[in-house]
Amino acid sequence: MKTTDNFAPLANGSDGREFEFTPADFRRISGLIYERAGIVLSPVKSDMVYNRLSRRLRHHGLSSFAEYIGLLTQRDGAEWGAFIGALTTHLTSFFREEHHFPILSAHLAERREAETIHLWSCATSTGEEPYSMAVTAAETFGSLHPPVSILATDVDNGVLALAREGVYPVDSVRHLPERIQKRYFQWGSGRNKGFVKVRAELQSMITFQAFNLLAPVWPMKEQYDAIFCRNVMIYFDRPTQERILVRSRRQLKHDGLYFVGHSENLNHAEHLFHPCGRTVYRTRAVSPS
Repeated sequence: MKTTDNFAPLANGSDGREFEFTPADFRRISGLIYERAGIVLSPVKSDMVYNRLSRRLRHHGLSSFAEYIGLLTQRDGAEWGAFIGALTTHLTSFFREEHHFPILSAHLAERREAETIHLWSCATSTGEEPYSMAVTAAETFGSLHPPVSILATDVDNGVLALAREGVYPVDSVRHLPERIQKRYFQWGSGRNKGFVKVRAELQSMITFQAFNLLAPVWPMKEQYDAIFCRNVMIYFDRPTQERILVRSRRQLKHDGLYFVGHSENLNHAEHLFHPCGRTVYRTRAVSPS
């Protein structure tokens, strides 16, 4: 004889999930993230979208993705940042793709006589990339006050807040040479034990700012000696990549360097950039019309 003792009712979603999440919900979310951030989500990302955004539904006490979509489309403000942040990967580390930093150092050394050298980290995440750029500058010039200014931007205000703090678990710097650890990081004690903080001199080189590469206007008035746009293009379709690269080229000095991620290349943009190293590019001169 069957009993119901070992059975429980289904969760809110008809497929047993905690929240109702339909193919139409996924298509709507895909459209929203593309409109706001240019990020393309293929259907194979459906489970990832569900898992990452479920936290936002719990945060707001919602029971379905349709409700969450309604919340997004009815409000402008902080939730858009949380939405985009949830659907982007903030995998980063100090001196990630370390082959780039000797190239940056040599590039800085060539500009030793400049009044100010301008650098841009355009997908800053939690800050390890711009701080690595700052350490490279300090090492190149043998000074904690090199003539270097770094703009560090990201679309996600949440990760920018962490970057501004400059506080990281000790394990995040263990792979760095001991001399670098001691010179550029302060080591926590007491309740801060197990954490390090980036030295104030490095932080003073960096301006953290929220910025969406799809913004209709880029407010930067500077042209940059180097731009780090690493592991960003993988999120965009080809037309969006083209628009960003065209605008990036305008922001880069004629002899500046453009750094991309290890899984990226600009072969499709040979009219804009030409390779000059491993995932490093220079601007290509515009042919006279």
